[in-house]
Amino acid sequence: MFKKIHLYFYCVFCLLFLLSSRPSADKIIDIPIIKSGAAKITGSIKSPNITNKDSVFVEVIAPQPISGEYVRYKALIDQSGKFSVDVDVETRISLVIMKISLDPEKSLFVELTSGGLTNINITYNSDDGIKSIETIPVMNKNDITESYEVFFKMIGYKSGRVPEVLYNKSTDYFLNYARNILSERLTIVDNDTLLSKELKEVLSKDFRLTLYKLHVFDYEEEMMVNYRNTGGDKNKKPDIQKIDRSYFGFLKDFKLNDLQYLQCPTFLEFQNRILQNEVLNLPEIGESDISIWLANVKVILSDLVGFKDGPYYDILAANVYAKQLNEEVKPLTEKQKENIIKYWKNGEIAKILLRKNQKVAELEKFKIPVVVNEIPLVAKDKVIETILSKYKNKVVLIDFWATWCVPCLNAMEQFKSAKKDLLNQDVVFVYLTNGSSPKKLWKEKIKGIGDEHYYLTDDQWEYIMDYFEFDAIPSYLLYDKKGVLANKFTAFPGNEKVKGMIKYLL
Repeated sequence: MFKKIHLYFYCVFCLLFLLSSRPSADKIIDIPIIKSGAAKITGSIKSPNITNKDSVFVEVIAPQPISGEYVRYKALIDQSGKFSVDVDVETRISLVIMKISLDPEKSLFVELTSGGLTNINITYNSDDGIKSIETIPVMNKNDITESYEVFFKMIGYKSGRVPEVLYNKSTDYFLNYARNILSERLTIVDNDTLLSKELKEVLSKDFRLTLYKLHVFDYEEEMMVNYRNTGGDKNKKPDIQKIDRSYFGFLKDFKLNDLQYLQCPTFLEFQNRILQNEVLNLPEIGESDISIWLANVKVILSDLVGFKDGPYYDILAANVYAKQLNEEVKPLTEKQKENIIKYWKNGEIAKILLRKNQKVAELEKFKIPVVVNEIPLVAKDKVIETILSKYKNKVVLIDFWATWCVPCLNAMEQFKSAKKDLLNQDVVFVYLTNGSSPKKLWKEKIKGIGDEHYYLTDDQWEYIMDYFEFDAIPSYLLYDKKGVLANKFTAFPGNEKVKGMIKYLL
């Protein structure tokens, strides 16, 4: 049942590199405390295979649960193999991922302390496998190196059972089925003998968030997948039960006032699902007084989450501002800033939001207007031709993406700086998506992307993907000024490479 047949899984799972570690070999992970601060991570990388130290880099990816984003930091090692990275953090203890370009598929989980220094020294063997890791403060080495593998064992677990027909059952039956699937897969982390007890608790919470985010929030979509996976007639659409807000009573199981969720990277995406869900239909905050907004939200959520007060509501209020800052790349208004200071005063949440706002305000001068183009009636084999006809004598980069595709969004975030370098040149950036991206969410996200956007029909999308032999996203088509295809590729190869391709055609 939990096997998607479209590209949803491929891209979302690429994100699930963000898990956790523990503070020391013999210390329980502290309950997170919200704190606006910065941390430093230093160390060294040694390998017999390093021939050009200028090409080896360290990447740190920090989930930020209040401002609602994953922030990436990258640093080259110097000639002695050392590196140093400064990271903005939003909790007193933050769990981040570190990747080394020598083995980019391997994710390491490192603890950072706000205002503190973490040192990690890694030695590789001749096969580019990790020979040794030394950390200050001391951390459980299995927690650092094995978390990713255990998490993906839970994701990829196959029970061997024939997929069960669920689309014609009650929602209660489905929710109970989901609980059973969760319980079955959590035994993988429970039975692991290498990870610390404390990390297992974080992984278990994060996997629960992941499973429900992917498979339970969008009931109709999940039932359609189940219908297809269990032999349903592809030429017919089954009658899927309509859900109302009461369906989301499963949120009680999460006990969302538990601050340990701030250590769970998937919590960011889970919160967005709650804020953007059309059935829950939480109000936009706009310039509303925060106390009034929360009172209206509690009318909707309190019975579903199982509580009327607690830190969760403050985090949700912060996240709704973060949605504006991240999705629309729109700075806070003066009234919004006034409301934030009035409600949180000089508290840590206010500091985090205002820090994030300052960064967004700096980006505002580079913001590119959004143009939405409508071509639903264009024949599927004429879509690309129609698009190119609008941009004659221009280099055109076409980006195939989706709102749920984290690698797509990460690529766009990375490419922002390159797009600035190409401003006022004869190049156009075109973004294509389809019905797998909820239209309401798509309209919000494109405000922060800018440039030219098309929302294709599923028929148009599938034809183009098949025609160009794309089986994953993000994928790209690059056309020269004469409308001739110069390049096509899947997965973002990096700013410099794409910018180089474009400049060559210019």
